[in-house]
Amino acid sequence: MFSRTSRGLFVILVVFACSIWVASPNSRINLDIAGRSIDWSAKVHQGLDLQGGLQVLLEADLPQEQDMSSDAMAATRTIVDQRVNGLGVAEPIVQSQGERRISVELPGIDNPDQAVALLKETGLLEFVDVGTYPLAPGTLVRTDMNSGDPSNIKEITANLAAGADIAIEDAIFPTVMTGADLRTASVGRDTVTGGFVINFTLTDDGSTIFGNHTSDNIGSYLAIVLDGHVISSPVIRDAITSGSGTISGSFTSESANNLALQLRYGALPVPLKVVNSRTVGPTLGQDSVRLSMIAGAIGFATVAIFMLLYYRLPGFIAVLALVMYAAITFSLFKLIPVTLTLPGIAGFVLSVGVAVDANILIFERMKEELREGNTIVAALDTGFQRAWPSIRDSNVSTIITCVILFWFGNTFGASIVKGFALTLSIGVAVSLFTAILATRTLLRAFLGRIDFAQRKGLFGV
Repeated sequence: MFSRTSRGLFVILVVFACSIWVASPNSRINLDIAGRSIDWSAKVHQGLDLQGGLQVLLEADLPQEQDMSSDAMAATRTIVDQRVNGLGVAEPIVQSQGERRISVELPGIDNPDQAVALLKETGLLEFVDVGTYPLAPGTLVRTDMNSGDPSNIKEITANLAAGADIAIEDAIFPTVMTGADLRTASVGRDTVTGGFVINFTLTDDGSTIFGNHTSDNIGSYLAIVLDGHVISSPVIRDAITSGSGTISGSFTSESANNLALQLRYGALPVPLKVVNSRTVGPTLGQDSVRLSMIAGAIGFATVAIFMLLYYRLPGFIAVLALVMYAAITFSLFKLIPVTLTLPGIAGFVLSVGVAVDANILIFERMKEELREGNTIVAALDTGFQRAWPSIRDSNVSTIITCVILFWFGNTFGASIVKGFALTLSIGVAVSLFTAILATRTLLRAFLGRIDFAQRKGLFGV
């Protein structure tokens, strides 16, 4: 049977080996098992300040004299944030600027024009009763929701029912319901044509409205209108009471996904316009990263030299544990994944100091026990037991602070604060593993057989 130390050492070596592989630049799995292809890779996600991207300043597209509700702008910022996250952008930054503006930073965006268009579109979806008019996709129509003049709705409705010819530009069509009655929206494929469609489900109220209208208007056209433009104009062939349906049209994969995002996260309460947008290059970020790496290397080397000179052999074990800590933490950054920004890197560097601090507490307790004449194993166990309360309390307090910072950043849109809090909390958690399990196991494995009476110099006592 393996001893407890041997089992712990095995676990540590496996974890360390796996973390080294994940942290390496070429960590990738490409296998074909039982006819199924597995292609997985871990990569570093970089923020705008490291890899460049798009920076957009949006402003409420309303007259300056019109009063602006702070709640409406807050809701608009939230929807913009949801749309940006739906694009798959890593750690975007969406922040309010003043009472009428919203700043958006999109790291590593591939299609700036698409992103800008998606951000500013209001996304007002309407299901419009157009009677006998099979409107072509792209037709601009006025409805009682977007015309601002509902005076002729009843007249138009009556004329449509009578089959009268009406100029589209003069008509104001009645809106049956809006996108507010949607529960979900997702991209799918038409089982017949194979084209892209939008599958949607309705709320309970929306299902009732939709079911009643389709039951009473079989044979009429129900146009699906987004921001005043017809997407499609299907004919109602049967009553639809299931609370779900499909929006078809000449969609590409990209346009279908954008529309699904707009419908899923709702219309903007306030229309937006782009004040300016610019592409940010990563040159400054690369310089900052290079300087940060140099500073980190100098700091690590300084800490390592101090630990070796002051604690001798235990200090060497602590340096090994510190290397393990760095590998595990960086591999977790890639696996979670955590988007690395300069504040995030600062949080990681700060957590290195926390990891070293735990080792110093343990070693100082060990030295006190050794001076009292205890054996190395006894000094090791007692040192860990007496140092643990201080380590636990300091790390728990740091994690509590990280939780508060993360909540603050999440609540007020400060993504930079969130990144710092996340990287620091991960580093603190890993430091507990390396300080309590890794360092202790390594010390037991390598120092347990040393005669302290003859090797006092190795322990700095």
